[in-house]
Amino acid sequence: MPAKSKAQQKAAGAALAAKRGDAKKSSLKGASKSMYESMSEKQLDEFASTKRKGKPQHAAKSRSKSASSRSSARKARKTSTARKTWSRRKSSR
Repeated sequence: MPAKSKAQQKAAGAALAAKRGDAKKSSLKGASKSMYESMSEKQLDEFASTKRKGKPQHAAKSRSKSASSRSSARKARKTSTARKTWSRRKSSR
């Protein structure tokens, strides 16, 4: 599976270097450290060998379904509250 972003490709390269013994494991941080622990050398090689051209610097985070439904519900509540307020103002005239 190829890397989705330049940052992911770089992290895989750092983890691969540590796995092969070219770099120290203690120098790894964040994503590269978790990649080192959870992926095989072959998987890291696939990620690290991905071409960077056309890749975004960072992969876009996908919004979870529950987060988008919460924001939709929030918008609906605001709209209905605004309508109630408007109708109260209109009827009091």
